[in-house]
Amino acid sequence: MPRAPLPQAEYEDIYAKVPRLTVEVVIVSSDGVLLARRQAGPCEGLWHIPGGTVCFGERLSNAVHRVAGQELAVEVDIDGLLGYIEYPSHLERGLDWPVGIAFGLHLAPSPADHLRPTRDEVAWFAHLPDEMHDEQKRFLREHGLAA
Repeated sequence: MPRAPLPQAEYEDIYAKVPRLTVEVVIVSSDGVLLARRQAGPCEGLWHIPGGTVCFGERLSNAVHRVAGQELAVEVDIDGLLGYIEYPSHLERGLDWPVGIAFGLHLAPSPADHLRPTRDEVAWFAHLPDEMHDEQKRFLREHGLAA
């Protein structure tokens, strides 16, 4: 039997004290790496690897497909696990402590012009923009996925 949801104040208190597990949707093509620009929130205006929080009880592969659909309105095939990204800059700014599990993906067979974001602007980058999380830049460069 499912448990009742926590009261909002209790949820926020717990949420502020534990790491948040996310998935990072890393799509690379001959055009570069696909990034999205945040339109709201504390990271507004920054380019980032599309990603999102893993829901309780959700398999990582399901989270990857959900995030790709919500953030990019695309279907993807998972190539494999790339590694993880920690975000000390979030903690330093008093935001939260996300830990992202990064997956290499490719777009499911369809024309590339089907990229239609649902929330954020998206673009391919052969060279990473300055307005981006340092942790993500470092990760992409260390894995040879961007210049």
